Amino acid sequence: MVEQVRADRGATPTVKGEARARSVWARGRVLAVLAVLTAGLLAFRRAVPNSVGGLGSLLEAFLPWLGLVVVVLFGLALLRRSAVAQAALLLPVAAWTYLFGGLLLPVAEPGAYDLLVVQHNVSDENTDPAGTARALADAEPDLIALEELVRPALAVYEETLAPDYPYHTVHGTVGLWSKHPLTGTRLLDIKPQGIAEAWSRGLRTVVHTPHGEIAAYVAHLPSVRVRASGLASSWRDESVGLLGKAVAAEELRTVILLGDLNSTVDDRALAPLTSRMNVAERGFAFSFPAAFPLARIDQVMARSATVGHIRTLPATGSDHLPVAARITLG
Repeated sequence: MVEQVRADRGATPTVKGEARARSVWARGRVLAVLAVLTAGLLAFRRAVPNSVGGLGSLLEAFLPWLGLVVVVLFGLALLRRSAVAQAALLLPVAAWTYLFGGLLLPVAEPGAYDLLVVQHNVSDENTDPAGTARALADAEPDLIALEELVRPALAVYEETLAPDYPYHTVHGTVGLWSKHPLTGTRLLDIKPQGIAEAWSRGLRTVVHTPHGEIAAYVAHLPSVRVRASGLASSWRDESVGLLGKAVAAEELRTVILLGDLNSTVDDRALAPLTSRMNVAERGFAFSFPAAFPLARIDQVMARSATVGHIRTLPATGSDHLPVAARITLG
């Protein structure tokens, strides 16, 4: 009898250990399901339809932030001591790393044929255009593209930038300042049919760099609105289609596009551009809103050239942050 009791006592820790192991794998199943759903949204985001309130584009606009969801789920999985949830989290981690991990890699050394460009929506309510112009010039870019240029602020930008940027062109509310000569400037018609009032938000010009001619496009696409019914983006979508056709028809080999596109590069709405042009290989550069940047809607793209790295510059008097990007030609 005594021996039997001792045997039972000796078996108790093993039984408890097995029960604990089973519990670790049994708990946290809801977290595991959420991890798999997050991975599905990352890997199969194109499967989310746009027909219902532009839901697909809305997801893609904030897609990188799903990484924060993964971090929260990981913390909860640790608190729950859930092995199944931690294992399931490998799926969204792998998907996020595949999509965005490259943006976190070290910046490559500048090449021999690089241009530095700056893109900035300066805001039509900017109370310090002179300070904004000086801040952009301090980055010493070759090109500065500006949107929401309004009078009398336009005269201030022209006067402040003139010493370092002797060449510039303005059409409507968009403009380009350059250290290199500009020729062949013309209006770029990207106006949606539904806009009746005067509206000029695009230009095309040729930049004569020491390394050849570049077609430079500056554009400000219509804004989108998030409403109870979903994402209202029909004007933006129509405008990006017109811009895509203009880039496709461009005869010069090398093209640089700078602008407030009111879209992120992950948004399927930009496919007419992203299918034809390269986007930044390094950097997130969330540019809007300036007070708490959630997305980069200010873009730099290139054809027959590489956008190596994009970054934000310090805040100005605008509700957007300026972005600077290095373009490698050839």
